[in-house]
Amino acid sequence: MTILQIKYFLTLASELHFWKTAEKVFISQSTLSRQIQALEEEMNVQLFERDKRNVKLTDAGKFLQEKWTNVINELDQIHRQAKKIDEGISGQISITYPGSIAFKFLPSFLEILNSNLPELKLELTEPTDENHEKLLLNYQTDIAFSRDEITNKNIDSLKLYSEPVCLVVPNNHWFNKKSLKNLKQLKDEKFIISGLHQNTFFASLLRTFFTKSDFEPKTIIESDFGGMILNLVSKEIGISILPLSFSIAKARNVRFVKLDEEIDLYINWRKNEPNKTIQSVVEYAKLVEK
Repeated sequence: MTILQIKYFLTLASELHFWKTAEKVFISQSTLSRQIQALEEEMNVQLFERDKRNVKLTDAGKFLQEKWTNVINELDQIHRQAKKIDEGISGQISITYPGSIAFKFLPSFLEILNSNLPELKLELTEPTDENHEKLLLNYQTDIAFSRDEITNKNIDSLKLYSEPVCLVVPNNHWFNKKSLKNLKQLKDEKFIISGLHQNTFFASLLRTFFTKSDFEPKTIIESDFGGMILNLVSKEIGISILPLSFSIAKARNVRFVKLDEEIDLYINWRKNEPNKTIQSVVEYAKLVEK
């Protein structure tokens, strides 16, 4: 039994005429007759009742017409989808990202994808441990945005841009760029930051900050959720350190003061990735306005 034989059967079941069916599927009437006969013999089921003038479906034929129509339609849909994936315009991909890009870069990136790959389905995940390398190698994600470059021989990594790291304070806070000589001046401040014990790149960057400044911050709240941190700073509960991209949220009563430090954003994907859709997505990431 072949898909072609099933398609011949469905066309004949619709036309109920061998000559018209043969013309429609571009084969001779004798070839069509042999194909239908071979299908019936293989299944040991009579599909048509026929004489010199009439052709009609048996009850078994009617049953298979309904079932096979659905199957063939689904197969055709799968084939079209596979073709789109091969051409790099459809399918489904998984993307992991750090929360700090959720306010500016990520929405702009998704807008470009929606305009250029409208049939592409996306699965977005913000991993708490940010182990993007492991997620890529285990095929749990297809594209990973990260703040640090992944140096694995099986992963391609491309730097997209850099942005300043900022001290985030309430509007009435004493701190400004001119008043800061050393971060140690902030040793009595209450901080709302990522847990310094974590293995994420940003937590590591914060540890470096405080080590260089030779003080341990008074952390009153640990959080990885930038939106929450901004709200708490706006209520003058404490201060924080965040990438500048969070400023796009335009939180009330909050100032961003650039520090002499920058943080990068990389896009990472599996090396020699055969899925053309992923390659297309990488190219579109390069077009996002920084």
